[in-house]
Amino acid sequence: MNILVQGAGALGAYFGGRLLEAGLNVSFFVRERRAAQLAKEGLKIYSPEGNFEARDATIYTEAEQVENIDLIILAVKGYHLGQAIPQVQTIVEQTGAFVLPLLNGIEHLETLQQAIGKEKVLGGFASIIATLNEQGHVEHTSGSGAVKFGALHNEQTEICAQLEAVHNDVKTNILREENILKHMWKKYIFITSFSGITSAMQLPAGFITSTEASFAVARKVILEMSMLAEKEGIVLTEQEVETMATRLKGFREEATSSMHQDMRKGLPLEVEHLHGGALRLAAKHDVVLPVIETLYGILKPYENGKPSGL
Repeated sequence: MNILVQGAGALGAYFGGRLLEAGLNVSFFVRERRAAQLAKEGLKIYSPEGNFEARDATIYTEAEQVENIDLIILAVKGYHLGQAIPQVQTIVEQTGAFVLPLLNGIEHLETLQQAIGKEKVLGGFASIIATLNEQGHVEHTSGSGAVKFGALHNEQTEICAQLEAVHNDVKTNILREENILKHMWKKYIFITSFSGITSAMQLPAGFITSTEASFAVARKVILEMSMLAEKEGIVLTEQEVETMATRLKGFREEATSSMHQDMRKGLPLEVEHLHGGALRLAAKHDVVLPVIETLYGILKPYENGKPSGL
């Protein structure tokens, strides 16, 4: 199986690097600036799951250069999806590849399906706490990372089986899920709460439970998102909802969300992709999400990075 990782931020570089480490045929599609950085520094991972370095990874910067690819792992931020879609379309037309998007949220599935066809878009997401340092090396700080994926169309059975087969060879988790849409929603629910509260507080995870008021806000986001999931046909048990809320208490004090990490660096935020997406779905179902709407209003000025004058 030939895999192209589109996007080599912390997420794409980490999981692409792990697949490369396992001996798979993995290449990367990145912008010119990142390509230059990778050429100079190499692909380096610092991780509790083991360090890794590759100096000779295959890098593409033009979609027309790509050939003989079976699977595209789309690892871009939500706000880059619009720029990525024409490139994905070109690569899929040239190679017939399937696409496994690892974006947060849920709206991107329909966007990609409209662009390249329902049969080509798998369901999936990634879980990892990692960032890039100034040299562009991956600093993975959580105990274990995971990619979860699954078929959304009956033509995806074989590619899912091929990807599932690599799990035992990779120093991370590559896990197939039968009900991938439910798992995607659980991730969306949790990350909307976790990223929203850490970014709005501008404090790491340890402060979520430092006051009852802060934890109550995060928990209410989970409740609002769970209600929205049910409107979309994804039913969660009370225990599943409470487990997500309890999970907010389990992070190391200094751990934080990728959105808060981006805010610290003055980078763009996925607030429109996450919180804005939830509000658009709420409008479709004629329901209100008052806590999410409040977080959206607080974070929206940071959408394009640190506001000028600060």
